[in-house]
Amino acid sequence: MINRRTFLKVGAAGAFIASGAGRAAFAAAESGTLRVAFAAGGPRNFDAAKINQGADAWTINHVYDRLVTAPLGRYPKSLDELQPSLALSWTVSEDARTWTFKLREGVQFQKGYGAMTSDDVKYSLERMLDPKRSGTTRAVFENIESIEPDGPYSVVFKLKRPDPLFPVSSLLGYSTNIMSRKAIEEKGEKAIEFDPIGTGPYQVEKVYENPADGVMLTANSQFWGQQPATPRIHFSYVADTTARTLALLSGDLDMIEGVRAPGWVPSLQQKQPGLGFDVSRPGSFFGMHVNLKIKPFDDLRVRQGIFYAIDRKEIADAMAPFGAETFGVNPPSFLGAFTAETIPADIRYNVDVDKSKALLAEAGLPNFTFDAYTSQREDYSSIALMIQEQLRRAGITMNLTVKEHTTFHANQVSGTNTLSMLSAAFPPVPTMPLLQYLSSTSAEPGGQNLSRYGLAMPGIDDKIEAALSEANLDKRLELVREAEAQVLRDAVYLPICTNGFLMVRRGGVELGYEVVSGGSDWDLTRTTIT
Repeated sequence: MINRRTFLKVGAAGAFIASGAGRAAFAAAESGTLRVAFAAGGPRNFDAAKINQGADAWTINHVYDRLVTAPLGRYPKSLDELQPSLALSWTVSEDARTWTFKLREGVQFQKGYGAMTSDDVKYSLERMLDPKRSGTTRAVFENIESIEPDGPYSVVFKLKRPDPLFPVSSLLGYSTNIMSRKAIEEKGEKAIEFDPIGTGPYQVEKVYENPADGVMLTANSQFWGQQPATPRIHFSYVADTTARTLALLSGDLDMIEGVRAPGWVPSLQQKQPGLGFDVSRPGSFFGMHVNLKIKPFDDLRVRQGIFYAIDRKEIADAMAPFGAETFGVNPPSFLGAFTAETIPADIRYNVDVDKSKALLAEAGLPNFTFDAYTSQREDYSSIALMIQEQLRRAGITMNLTVKEHTTFHANQVSGTNTLSMLSAAFPPVPTMPLLQYLSSTSAEPGGQNLSRYGLAMPGIDDKIEAALSEANLDKRLELVREAEAQVLRDAVYLPICTNGFLMVRRGGVELGYEVVSGGSDWDLTRTTIT
């Protein structure tokens, strides 16, 4: 269990980056190997259709390809900015319900598994619609009625509802990467988790026995596009902040996942000038789901009492430059999202300790104590500790346990947490967070609707359906805002702040482009080391 005293120690540790304690031993780098470390204990799997963690997406998105891709370093602002990948071109019917993609010919799967065809596209994406095997993003595929090959190099998507943004809304996530049907059927579902076969610029050379050692990727000599600038990437997992930071400063690592905690960036800049800092904004959305299946969180007064006790501006200011205020489910930078000026007063949830105490007293819980757990990753633990302190001001005691990040995710999706915190990235499509976080489909085991909203109590499925069925963009955005307003009135999900994803590069490592916007992973094929 951790508390405010521990929080102060965590903050001090973030600044005391020169300490030698806990430094990991890293092997000397081979020439031409980009060494990257993430803040996790080890990989979960590299199957794009199963439950993963953010760090695993870096391997998945370098081993596989999608039909379409975003411009380097940023989200597309329109369909016109989408880049061809396995699909060379696409067309849409007038009613926006039929999308046809023309595929590249001659694209080869790695390790001798043959040519990629429309059958592989159909097989890969239909796996996402299978509840027995699908991961956390199945809800975003629910609009797909059918996927049918039209010859070996053309595939036709029929949609249940019109979607003028279909390539962005449903085909940009890591779960849409195209896998080899032959490889999966020959190797089996379990084997493919750590021996993935794709068409991407890199292939898996070795998955190390020690989970922290991660995976070695080597350039795919049969890749259909430009060969990577660096022939090998070693993705490792170093959960300990001090060890990961020292390994970067000493040159044992080339890139690390940064620490999204107060004071860390200035400390690192002071210690070693010349480092490169890349932040994708909004990156992830950091939010808090209240578990409706656990008493007394089924009481609206208790949920609202918690919400009014949390000072989100204080948290966002402490987490700057990564954190920024957010008001609705979608961040202010998304089209049609609530801002400080537009969000209705009754769902603004500005901090009000007196109101929090009154609501809890009305619910018969004037001195409320409960247990919760969070991840050891610094953004999670820092925010959870701030929330713990803020709740205490309202007479609420949250006994907080910290878990290793991979274990935390596995436990949380099973429904055992009370206040479930989640940081996840989305493309700029305002219906996607509603589908993935708040639809009843995503409330099924393994989904990211951690409140179990729509199952434990009536949800917003009807509003999501209405928004998805509306072809007029302005009307669709209004329906999205109505859905977000109901979520906040029901007090099942509280947006805390945006959580821009940070990677730090040592001097001499260049990405080859600027990171402007996006989620929690990006392309390393142009990265060079000097």
